[in-house]
Amino acid sequence: MDQPGRRLGRLRQSGGKIPWDYFDRVDDFYVWLDRMDATGIQLLNPSSIIRWNADKKYLRDMEQAGVQIVPTHWLPKGSEVVIDELFDKLGSDQLVVKPAVSGGAKNTFTLTRLETAERLPQLTELVQHEDFLVQPFQPQIQTEGEWSLIYLGGQFSHCVLKTPKSGDFRVQHYLGGGIEPREAPAHLRQAADSIIAQFAQGCLYARVDGVDADGQFLLMELELIEPFLYLASSEGALARYEAALHE
Repeated sequence: MDQPGRRLGRLRQSGGKIPWDYFDRVDDFYVWLDRMDATGIQLLNPSSIIRWNADKKYLRDMEQAGVQIVPTHWLPKGSEVVIDELFDKLGSDQLVVKPAVSGGAKNTFTLTRLETAERLPQLTELVQHEDFLVQPFQPQIQTEGEWSLIYLGGQFSHCVLKTPKSGDFRVQHYLGGGIEPREAPAHLRQAADSIIAQFAQGCLYARVDGVDADGQFLLMELELIEPFLYLASSEGALARYEAALHE
């Protein structure tokens, strides 16, 4: 593996790209990844894994491999949206809707049965332009929070618990969410360790996000492209990141 200085230098030579807006221009992002491969520039996480992780349909692969994910129904681009059937299919009176390619809670919202008539035109319009997914709302998000387990160089580093502001379900800190360093519960750590071993081989960094559902870890997302790593929340995390760069 390249020395970190050389690796970062080569990344800068590629144009200094950082992927915070990849979900707004995903086709351009894929072209950029192709160019990195063609020129032999090594990324900090393998380009093949980044491509796979850019579209949340990767969750289907993980579910088929035995990972417990939040139950998910897929709405392909241009498909008909029958919301009443979704409530029944997912066994919930409140749903979460999000794009298959997204970040930062973009176009992500909750939907109740009482809001069906009001929100159906919006959802129908959105699905005309891109794939979406629908999941049952997880009340643990508001009562406990969302767990994020961070891995550096394939090894567990630290854990935080993210909570939404009052009345919201989105845990992003720039939307008012809270972040608290926590010891990773053993059963969550075991599930996340298995996920990293199976799906994040060769990655410098990874973040496993999920909820604790009655003692079972339900994966919400595996973040391998542009996650906040909360390095300042754990003593020694920066040193562990540096050590992983040198491996």
